[in-house]
Amino acid sequence: MMDSTIGTALSGLVGMIVALAIVLGLAWICLKALRTWQDRGMGVRDGEPERQLRFVRALAVGQRERLMLVEAEGELMLIGVATGSVRLLRNWGVPAKPPRLDEIVPDARIEP
Repeated sequence: MMDSTIGTALSGLVGMIVALAIVLGLAWICLKALRTWQDRGMGVRDGEPERQLRFVRALAVGQRERLMLVEAEGELMLIGVATGSVRLLRNWGVPAKPPRLDEIVPDARIEP
C-alpha cells in the first residue's frame, strides 16, 4: 500500500516536471521567433547591413518622465520621454574607430 502511494506521487512529480520543460521550451522557441520577426521589421534584409538598436538604461525622473540611454547604429543618445513627447537631449555620435596597426607602425604588414 505504501509503495503504490510513493509510486503515484513520483509519477505525478515526473509528469509535472516534463510538462514544465515542454512549456518552457515552447516559450523559448516563441521568444526566439518573436525576436527574429522584430529584427526583420527593424530593416534587416538580405544584403543590407544590420541595423542595431539597443536599450542601455533608463532613469525615472518623475511619475511619467524618464531619461533613456539608447544606442542606435553605434551612436549613443540620451532621450527624454514624457507623456506625449520624446526629445533627443544629447547625441554622442559614433565612437571613433581605433587606428589600424599600419597607421601606427609604418613598416607593419597586415595579412588578409
